[in-house]
Amino acid sequence: MKDTFVIGSRGSRLALTQSEWVKAKLALIDPYTQVRIEILKTSGDVKTEPLSVIGGKGVFTKELEEALLDRRIDLAVHSLKDLPTTLPDGLTIAAICEREDPRDALILGGSLENEATSLENLPERSVIGTSSPRRLAQLKHLRSDLVIQDLRGNVDTRLRKLDDGQYDALILASAGLRRLNLAYRISVPISPELMLPAVGQGAIGIETRTNDQDSVALVSKLNHLPTSLACRAERALLKGLGGGCELPIAGHAVVVYGELRLEGLIAAKDGSEILRDHITGPSEHGETLGQQLADRLMSNGATRLLS
Repeated sequence: MKDTFVIGSRGSRLALTQSEWVKAKLALIDPYTQVRIEILKTSGDVKTEPLSVIGGKGVFTKELEEALLDRRIDLAVHSLKDLPTTLPDGLTIAAICEREDPRDALILGGSLENEATSLENLPERSVIGTSSPRRLAQLKHLRSDLVIQDLRGNVDTRLRKLDDGQYDALILASAGLRRLNLAYRISVPISPELMLPAVGQGAIGIETRTNDQDSVALVSKLNHLPTSLACRAERALLKGLGGGCELPIAGHAVVVYGELRLEGLIAAKDGSEILRDHITGPSEHGETLGQQLADRLMSNGATRLLS
């Protein structure tokens, strides 16, 4: 096995925190292996337009994948929810690490901290910041009276905008806040019954070259089987629906005693209509279950919502 591996990472604080976590875990597996991190700038880090305008999920991964294929890096560490369901030829997800809290989180601004305790009792016309069509659609379906405004930038930038009074509240991923030691900013974790998470939310995916046997062998030791089975089922659902983060699609799976339960959702962009269904079965058949649930949603009207 080679003795030096290069991790490719975006430059945001969250991305670097996740890459440093992977580096530390690999050092525990093999203390004699040298691992260093190379920071790469992606289109999603540079451009400020909504993701639906600049290209969806691939804007956070394309440059990392190009560096993998060019052999400038050996591993790419991703927030799994950013990684498209179809990978370039020659690349593979060698590990999906144990999942953090997959739920969305409501973060209240100072003006609402003593007025609200949940999404349901936010004051009318509260201004909520989110850049996610999935969150927007579910929020509009739940509370059509709220004002939703687009929000881009890293976690620190988004929180600063909240603290500056530009928004009354934000919705962010609990996992990112927890990894950055910002769990104290979470006012209310949002139940998946109210807001179904994004596919892969809370999980870290490590991408390698398929034929790089040394990297695959090393990284695969970080694979967390229950998380991997659940996330691969979710990704199969998303792929079956033909969607990405620019569409209001959600999916979340859990594995308990070898049984997988996958819930999926697709919504009209304005939240006027939501289709939601679930499927259960043996966890080893998760990807098949994901495709089956996608087929069921399509036959029940998802095709119309997607168009």
